[in-house]
Amino acid sequence: MTETASTRSSTPADAAARRERTGGDVRLAGISKTYGSFTAVHPLDLAIPAGSFFALLGASGCGKTTTLRMIAGLEDPTAGTVELAGRDVTALPPYKRPVNTVFQNYALFPHLDVYENVAFGLRRRGIRSVKKQVEEMLELVQLGGMARRKPHQLSGGQQQRVAVARALINHPQVLLLDEPLGALDLKLRRQMQLELKRIQTEVGITFVHVTHDQEEAMTMADTVAVMNGGRVEQLGAPADLYENPATTFVANFLGTSNLIEAEIAEVAGGELLLRAGDAKLRLPAERCRTAPRTGGRILAGIRPEKVSLVHADDAAAVADGRNRITGRIMDASFIGVSTQYVVDSPAAGQLAVYEQNIERDPRLAPGAEVVLHWNPAHTFGLDAAQAIDAGTERVSDTERVSGTEPAEEVA
Repeated sequence: MTETASTRSSTPADAAARRERTGGDVRLAGISKTYGSFTAVHPLDLAIPAGSFFALLGASGCGKTTTLRMIAGLEDPTAGTVELAGRDVTALPPYKRPVNTVFQNYALFPHLDVYENVAFGLRRRGIRSVKKQVEEMLELVQLGGMARRKPHQLSGGQQQRVAVARALINHPQVLLLDEPLGALDLKLRRQMQLELKRIQTEVGITFVHVTHDQEEAMTMADTVAVMNGGRVEQLGAPADLYENPATTFVANFLGTSNLIEAEIAEVAGGELLLRAGDAKLRLPAERCRTAPRTGGRILAGIRPEKVSLVHADDAAAVADGRNRITGRIMDASFIGVSTQYVVDSPAAGQLAVYEQNIERDPRLAPGAEVVLHWNPAHTFGLDAAQAIDAGTERVSDTERVSGTEPAEEVA
């Protein structure tokens, strides 16, 4: 697995300076965890660059929290090593590792005010003069005016920021976040995504974030590792994972994908010509994740928002060279910014289409005959031997096999 270097610094020199200052790179070598006959994490190699925002994304039971806990020292690996800033810390207890962890339940001290909650770590280490550091940290998380409030007087998002400030004031080289936004409502969760991203950018510390929320991972992280069944299915920048999924699990787990079973009719000039029922589709060979051969089977993928929809009466207006499939609208759901259609096609089964509500065609209603069309360059190809519905249930393979999951994985 290749290391993905990512930084928010404006220049390479800034990036190097920040890495030297924080020194918080994380390297896992052959790390694994078993509980009796159950394997929570299969042997895993992972490199997280210093100063990056890294997300472990997957459904409950996929091994993401177990991996985080092994970095923190809260779980002993069955095999492999954990290195932090070039130092092997596998045998070190949690309190001797240069990390701090923020959990979903923020565990603030209810009898202490915000100021004393944040100062707690410094006072425990015997530091007497804490005023300047605490005030700076409260300003960082934008809680300077709430220093004397008790936790119960704060909103969920404010409590979460106190927990982050309490962790950061100890100057860890790595901050671990275990589903820290899971207890918040949708609107507040989205606000806190931006807040965490801002804080990480300002402090330059390595953040390792565990979440089951695809939007959360893609909004905040520089690099995302999609986990399934105790393994990393794919690792990369959020946009690359979304636009170029390597497996059906990643294609379905990150958003929604239309996967069309097709036969490769011809391989010519860097392009695959596909046949799906009576439809002919084109796929760039460079966007195919399996070795193509004429007569072979493939899954042609297209994201719903990449597809355009026109009434069958306007089929002649569709530009030449676009992939097109005919069908009938089965359902239409208005959701404000867009309308989500389900179209039944003889060539591809049921397909999802998301159309922005700019100029709505009143003819596009359930029962209407339509043509779906899209740019062939937006199509991706996956191995047809994979389960076409992998990732759609948001449940990992380990859960299906074991019928249970380790307690620490339950959100």
